Amino acid sequence: MARQIPPGETEIECPVLGMHCANCAARVERALVEEGKGIRQAQVNLASERVLIRYDPDSIGFDTMATLLERSGYKLLPPVSQEQDGEDIESEARRSYMKGQVQAFIVGLAFTLPLLILSMGRDLGLLGPWAHLLWVDWLLFFLATPVQFYTGRDYYLGGYKSLRAKSANMDLLVALGSSVAYLYSTLVLILPGLTGHLYFETSAMIITLIKLGKVLEARAKGRASSAIRKLMDLTPPVAHVLDERGVEQDRPAKEVHPGQRLAVRPGERIPVDGEIVEGISAIEESLLTGESVPVDKGPSDRVFGGTLNINSRLVIRATGVGSQTVLAQIVRLVRQAQASKAPIQRLADAVSAVFVPVILAVALVTFGLWWALGGDWVAAMIRMVAVLVIACPCAMGLATPTAVMVGMGKGASMGILFKNSESLETAHRIRTILFDKTGTLTAGRPVLSRVVSLDPALSDDKLLAWAASAESATNHPLAQAVVRAAQEQGLEVETPSEAREIAGFGVEARLTDRSIKVGKPEWFDDRLQDGNPFGDQLASLLDQGFSVIGVALDDRLSGLIALSDPPRPGAAKSLQAIRRQGIETVMVTGDHERAARRVADQLGMDRVAAGVLPARKAEIVQQERERGLVVGMVGDGINDAPALARADVGIALSTGADTAVEAADVTLVGGELSQVSRAIALSRATLRTIRQNLFWAFIYNILLVPLAAGALAVFPDLPSFLRHLHPAAAAAAMALSSVTVVLNSLRLARG
Repeated sequence: MARQIPPGETEIECPVLGMHCANCAARVERALVEEGKGIRQAQVNLASERVLIRYDPDSIGFDTMATLLERSGYKLLPPVSQEQDGEDIESEARRSYMKGQVQAFIVGLAFTLPLLILSMGRDLGLLGPWAHLLWVDWLLFFLATPVQFYTGRDYYLGGYKSLRAKSANMDLLVALGSSVAYLYSTLVLILPGLTGHLYFETSAMIITLIKLGKVLEARAKGRASSAIRKLMDLTPPVAHVLDERGVEQDRPAKEVHPGQRLAVRPGERIPVDGEIVEGISAIEESLLTGESVPVDKGPSDRVFGGTLNINSRLVIRATGVGSQTVLAQIVRLVRQAQASKAPIQRLADAVSAVFVPVILAVALVTFGLWWALGGDWVAAMIRMVAVLVIACPCAMGLATPTAVMVGMGKGASMGILFKNSESLETAHRIRTILFDKTGTLTAGRPVLSRVVSLDPALSDDKLLAWAASAESATNHPLAQAVVRAAQEQGLEVETPSEAREIAGFGVEARLTDRSIKVGKPEWFDDRLQDGNPFGDQLASLLDQGFSVIGVALDDRLSGLIALSDPPRPGAAKSLQAIRRQGIETVMVTGDHERAARRVADQLGMDRVAAGVLPARKAEIVQQERERGLVVGMVGDGINDAPALARADVGIALSTGADTAVEAADVTLVGGELSQVSRAIALSRATLRTIRQNLFWAFIYNILLVPLAAGALAVFPDLPSFLRHLHPAAAAAAMALSSVTVVLNSLRLARG
């Protein structure tokens, strides 16, 4: 169901630098909510490295929030803005941060490679007797130290700040694991009475390999958010603004003001939202609708920023610029949705919260057990280091948000906007979808088909004129069709002196001392029952699939008006695709049973609920939910809003009323029914990817932590690398696990 922000509160979405794992994300949330007065909720998306903050602006501001996170070891960037300058601030900060990470890795690699060559050459006897001289040991120390304290600086700072915050994270595990090997080797080097093997290459490889994994992970996460960046990049930075004389002047698109006229040449993208003033052209709107087929548009038609003008010059009047464009609003909605947490993520968060303390305990037990059993405390120390390094909650923390982020971006490129992660997750469980009829399953623009006067003294034209005059008082699609038909036939449509709309039935009006009543046949008396001439005519019209309204003059039934609203092109095919997904389709309409059934049969609907008053739609949704089913509702009108809000997943067509879009959980930007099955398929693919990610993240730790602890050492016939997992191999495996999860999520974008 659609999420509402309580009155008096607001939301901002801010980038966060310095997060490495799920425990970091939890600490950011805790620091904001527990220490920030006025912060009601904070939700971190580890994959996009952003936090969505809901707060009372009268109680706290951004600067205070930034200070809170700085004390916890993280940097909060200013709220994400749809203006280009806001994006540049974030991009520059991330580039600078990434540059520092890459530089740290390069330094680590530059010192680790010679260190590794010297250590391996000495161990294998390839360097001759000089390799065991004391100065070589000191050379190893001097090579390892910059790696430990420069490349590994972030892990020490992060580990220290996590302990200060009374929590534990990945930084602490890496810092402890590498420090044990480094400090032991240093003590062996400087204490005369202590002898043993030096493990400087082990500590350096741990830090360098994990830093490499973090760089690769950051690059992969950047690709995961590429769909949104691609959308933003489609808006051209320059607009051809026309002055009063019609002369073009190139100006930055962000400086265009509503009301200004712009020229858009063939082959150019439209810089702002607007209305066509001059010209006719085909517009390619795939970035909004997911459909690559161009749409022909001319004067008075709306166009949107980022869409492509195909073949003719257009002059448009700007109506929405900057953050007010449809594209900017889509980007904002998708980012907010990506920042929200899917319910399935709670499992990973719960495990991550206790994971690091448990691993610390396992590492200590491993050390004590192997020292007690083997008597070799150095071998026991190496196993402890392997456990500390290999067990990291990064993969678990990234499993859900990376898949959600890619899924949301994929949906946006298809014209499918999920308002939050919960709706993306819930959509895959839908078993019944209810569809509004008029404007959703049908074209939404009914046309007059037949006028039947039941009074010999009243002509069809006069009956239509009276009905249109009364119907001019309402915006119902059928009423507007009657008014439009009368005007097209040149009939006089008067404004009633009094008019009252009866919800779900029709309109009562007063015109020239006559009362007029126009509405559903059920609203009138028994003269429209089967078995009499009037009833037989009604039945005949309904059997032909027409929507029929009755017209009464001075409380006397005087005629029938039949209208047709053909199904949307491709509606039957779209519904067939939904049924193939194992989902029941139900039409919910206020129309007469026979007319509704005729349309339902044409479309292949499973069930029909006809004659439904607007208030009853939400009740029907609730009844379906009480059957134990996850229910979707697809609609486009104001009267659909309560049902959209009540459904487990409300799906609104963007071509419909704003109220319906606000109430829904999913918005179909293209307004096409084919997007419903695509949305469900995307939800299923995303949840499948999340489960795969979580499976591998958990299995990784379930299998490799015991391996690092030496669980297979009792089997002498196994290969040595299984019986004695080297800490460097553990570091490589840990880094690989996070990258694997992100890359698996990226497969969604190619689906």
